[in-house]
Amino acid sequence: MKKKTTVEELLKELENRISSGDYKDSVHKIKLMTTRDMILEMISK
Repeated sequence: MKKKTTVEELLKELENRISSGDYKDSVHKIKLMTTRDMILEMISK
C-alpha cells in the first residue's frame, strides 16, 4: 500500500534537498525551488 504524503511533508523534503545540496546540478536545484514556490503559492490562496 502506498503512503500518502502531506503537503507539509513534501515541503520539508524539498527544503531538505535544497539546503543539503541533494540535487544533480543547478538546473535541478532551480526546479526544486520552483516546485516549492508553486506549492506555497497554491496553498496560500
